Formats: sequence, structure tokens, C-alpha cells
Amino acid sequence: MAIKRHATAHWEGNLESGQGRMSTPQSGLFEDTRYSFKTRFADEKGTNPEELLAAAHAGCYSMALSFILQNAGHTAGRIDTRAEVSVEMSPGPHVTGVHLVVKGSVPGLSEDEFLRFAGDAKANCVISKVLSVPISMDATFV
Repeated sequence: MAIKRHATAHWEGNLESGQGRMSTPQSGLFEDTRYSFKTRFADEKGTNPEELLAAAHAGCYSMALSFILQNAGHTAGRIDTRAEVSVEMSPGPHVTGVHLVVKGSVPGLSEDEFLRFAGDAKANCVISKVLSVPISMDATFV
């Protein structure tokens, strides 16, 4: 059975002076949250796609590591993950990588074991994998 999740985005205007709104209608986490060129490429308050990608990756990774530990007979005491999405501006904005910073405590586990499980989660979390899959699209001109 496939699970589908979605979010929506609306944009008006050109890149630098236009503005948009993003929503997560399924969860209701945010609705019509503002985003713009300045929230994305400067320090104006609001969200941006790279921040949301980082949040998704950090959350997915933490759950994947917990699952891998569980399958190995361990229960995480705590997993804290920070995902840092790097964006280069030249020759045009593009994501150059994601760096995961992970801190975990797992009773009865050695540091070497933790590092091995952490690497497995990095390679196998759903968001890590999606960053290299084909992207499909339906487009309609109105």
C-alpha cells in the first residue's frame, strides 16, 4: 500500500519582488506560511524550501536510526539530529549537499557500534534516498 503526503505552494510575481505561501493541509502544521526571495536567500523572517528539506531530513534520519537500533535489539535514549543544507549561488542557486550532525545516547552500545548504525541510517533513510530518485511531473497551462 502506497502512502501519499503532500504540501502546496502558491507564488505571485517575479523572483526577487514576488512572494508566495506554502501550506501542509494534511497535517495542518502550517497554513499559508510566507516565503520569498528574502526568506530564501537573505535573513528575512519566513520559511524556504531548503529549511523544509533540512527539517524533513533531520526528522527522517532520527526515525531511521531509531528503527535500525530497534532491529539490532537496542532502544535509543536520545537522538538529536541537525541537517544543514548547503546552497551555492553560482552559477545559479543549487543545493551542493546536506550535512547531518547527530548526537545520540543508547544504553549498552559502544561508540563504534553507534557510528556504524548512524552510517547505515544516513544511507538508508527515506529522505537520503529521495535526493537521488527520478522526479515526475504533471503540468497544466491555464
